[in-house]
Formats: sequence, C-alpha cells, structure tokens
Amino acid sequence: MNPIWLKSQEVLFRRHPANPLLTAADWPYAVNTVFNPGATRLADGTTLLLCRVEDRRGVSHLCAARSQNGLDDWVIDADPTLLPDPEHYPEEKWGIEDPRIIWLEELQRYAVVYTSYSPGGPGVSLALTEDFRTFERYGGILPPEDKDAAILPRRIGSNWALIHRPVSPQGAHIWISYSPDLRHWGSHKLILRARRGAWWDAGKIGLACPPVETPHGWLIIYHGVRTTASGSLYRVGLALMDLETPERCLLRGDSWVFGPEAAYERFGDVNNVVFPCGYTIEKDGDTLRLYYGAADTCIALATGSLRQMLDWLEHHGRQPLQGIE
Repeated sequence: MNPIWLKSQEVLFRRHPANPLLTAADWPYAVNTVFNPGATRLADGTTLLLCRVEDRRGVSHLCAARSQNGLDDWVIDADPTLLPDPEHYPEEKWGIEDPRIIWLEELQRYAVVYTSYSPGGPGVSLALTEDFRTFERYGGILPPEDKDAAILPRRIGSNWALIHRPVSPQGAHIWISYSPDLRHWGSHKLILRARRGAWWDAGKIGLACPPVETPHGWLIIYHGVRTTASGSLYRVGLALMDLETPERCLLRGDSWVFGPEAAYERFGDVNNVVFPCGYTIEKDGDTLRLYYGAADTCIALATGSLRQMLDWLEHHGRQPLQGIE
C-alpha cells in the first residue's frame, strides 16, 4: 500500500516529556529568546549546547549551556560565549545565529559554522575552538545570501566538504562545496532541491543539523518550509547521501517526519517552527538526541533511532529523478 494512504504515520522522533528544556527564564542575564542550538558531547561526557540567544534589541549571539546528562541541571555561561564582532567582521553587524558544531578529528578541534547577519543578508562564517572558551575566527567563508551550513567531519578525498543553502535565481536549495584549507571554497554543486507546488518542502529547504555518518551513507536531517495563508511552516525531513560522493542523493523521503505539534512549537516569536541545529548520539550508537529550536522561542529535545530512520528511508524514500528534484 502506498504510505500516503496509511491510517497513521510511523513516529521517528519522540518529544522529551520535560520540554522545553531551556527558555529565556533560565538565562543568567536578560534576553528575549533562546533557540536553535548547536550540540556536541565533550570528551568528559558533558553535553554542550551552543545556543542562539536573541537580546532585547533583536540581535543574536551564541552562549554555551552544559549538562552532565543532556537533560537538566544546565550550567549556562554567565556571559555570552561568542559575540558578534562587527569591528573586525563587518558581516556580523546584525548578529550571529544558528551554529552547527562538528568535531574535526584531523585538527583535534571543533568547527563552529554559523550564520553571520549583516545589511548584505545572511552569510556563512566559521570559527574553530578546543574548549568553547577561546575561538579562532575564520570570518565569512561564503558570502550572502547563504546559511544552514555544516562541514563534514572528515575530508572527502583531499578536500573538506561543506553543505549549505545559498539563495539564487534558481531558488533556495541545498548545495555542497569543497575546500583544501577551510578558507577557500569551490566546486559548488546543487545536491537537493526544494520541491514545487503543494509539497511540505516546496518553499525552501536547508540543512538542519550536521550530517550523520552511517555505514549506508550520510544521513541528512533537513528542514523544509511551506508558505501558507497564515505564514511559513517549518518541518523536518530525511535524505541519504553517498558516503564518498556526498553530492549524490541515494534516497529522499517524500513526507516530513517531524513537525510543530506541541504548544511550545506552535506559538512563540515565530509560530509553527521546529528547527534542529544539533544532535548527540548515545552510547548504544543508535539513539539520536535531536536538539531543536521551537517557535524561535525556546529549546526542546526529541529522540529517535538511527536504524529506524534508515529503515524508513529504505521503505519510504526514493532516489530523486535525475539526481536532484
């Protein structure tokens, strides 16, 4: 039977009962909202969220929150962890947003890829860190309009690979680019296209959290935006890219797998938004904790099984026509 005629859809992500995990009320200094966190697990097992924090001017910066179990008892930096620096990086004049964290084993450092926002629009910026206390800032690595970016954790051949979402006359689609040094990017390729018409991901799409390397390929969790009469609706879908040729899409799901349902996802500064930027994987190697911004107002957690996601793609995904669609 065609899966769209099933009476119920398979549940791939389950919300944590303690949601929302973090709100502006938890912050040690006055802010408007906290959302869209990058996530990683440190060497000592601590979960670190690098949260987008919007101040009461409307300008965003990044602030770290740490927890021993990734669920509660969060210890939040007393001051902003990474502030915009428009004096040296003019592309950050209107703030820095939506970080993705990737551990680069070769460099023994974390890469923080984030959106820098200026009068020219959103662009992609990069900083490296060992401890989330001090940062080596590379500045803007891709110009506006571009965002939703993450580096693959290892080189593909001799080059680093960056998945990102530029906006061009072609539309708002997901691309991949390559670099020998993390500074100079080229060989740009369109790898996943926003669909047209009534689809849930017909308006624009973008990478959610960094790709997950599995034996079957790079698992891509991405957000799709549909414009409705009451505004934009942000949901999450899945795709699988080839391990050694990540511009080649193996499977893409037609339906979304996670969308705004709970009150904290449906109502906030921006209604009807679930927006993941980070994940951690449990010791079983299968349970994925997806940390996401809800309604651009708070931070929440959903859990899922990598095996179940890959199985769902195997049964309900398909290879896009002509490689992309």
